[in-house]
Amino acid sequence: MFGKLGDGTANNRPTPVPVQGLTDVVAVAAGWDHSLALRADGTVWAWGRNDLGQLGDGTAISRHTPLPVLGLTDVVAVAAGGWHSLALRADGTVWAWGYNSYGQLGDGTTTNRHTPVPVLGLTDVVAVAAGGDHSLALRADGTVWAWGVNGCGQLGDGTTTNRHTPVPVRGLTDVVAVAAGAAHSLALRADGTVWAWGWNDCGQLGDGTTSDRHTPVPVRGLTGVVAVAAGEYHSLALRADGTVWAWGWNRFGQLGDGTTANRHTPVLVPGLTDVVAVAAGGDHSLALRADGTVWAWGYNSSGQLGDGTTTHRHTPVRVQLP
Repeated sequence: MFGKLGDGTANNRPTPVPVQGLTDVVAVAAGWDHSLALRADGTVWAWGRNDLGQLGDGTAISRHTPLPVLGLTDVVAVAAGGWHSLALRADGTVWAWGYNSYGQLGDGTTTNRHTPVPVLGLTDVVAVAAGGDHSLALRADGTVWAWGVNGCGQLGDGTTTNRHTPVPVRGLTDVVAVAAGAAHSLALRADGTVWAWGWNDCGQLGDGTTSDRHTPVPVRGLTGVVAVAAGEYHSLALRADGTVWAWGWNRFGQLGDGTTANRHTPVLVPGLTDVVAVAAGGDHSLALRADGTVWAWGYNSSGQLGDGTTTHRHTPVRVQLP
């Protein structure tokens, strides 16, 4: 639907297919119904759903193949939220486009934007993340800034007030990476600990409770973490030893522990070793191993696990790469 696979059709695919017309890609991001690619020349390309301007091409027309986002150069990182998109430029500024009813574009308004606009008041940014309707930025000084919807405390400023421009997340220093789920947020600190805040109904904050948190709390029992990822209602962490840990909602097996029981603290994803990167979709999870193989688990009704089936998987299965 909406052409989010970029292969020129609107057909679901149970195994990977090439996105048409893209070369020299160095990074990718996926929103709920749209996709982004960053090329080595610093341009951003987008495809999929576009009714709210999330493709940044100046229209509201969905696209089945990639088109360039207008007016962006020197981009070094991209992030895709529910229906909005973010780009980090080499000069440390952040640009945003798409849905903006909660201020998630950070331009001081609630007006949807069909082309990129600058996020106000942010400099020296080194990483960005986009949640359902909120956004995060990591600055070079190790602080985290947030904007957009805040009904569950996902901005981490101690309130539940929506913010149309960035505000600092309280009590976080020495952060090296951030991730954003539907209504929760994660931060990885330089000491290898993970901190979480926002909605926690399914245990996605990993603090052993189901209480929402308006400021960051430590995820229990995790050390030596080198990367984090946030799905819709679940979270992932990659440890330096190459193991993957997961917590939160697990109805479709997206935690990969062989069950469908929600977990309020991290559990080991069994059978995975030598992992070097992780990613989380809405209700599924992915891991890249050092041998170049990709493994997936969780929701699979549209073939998002890439194993040639539409069967949900409660433990990792290998993606059938061409």
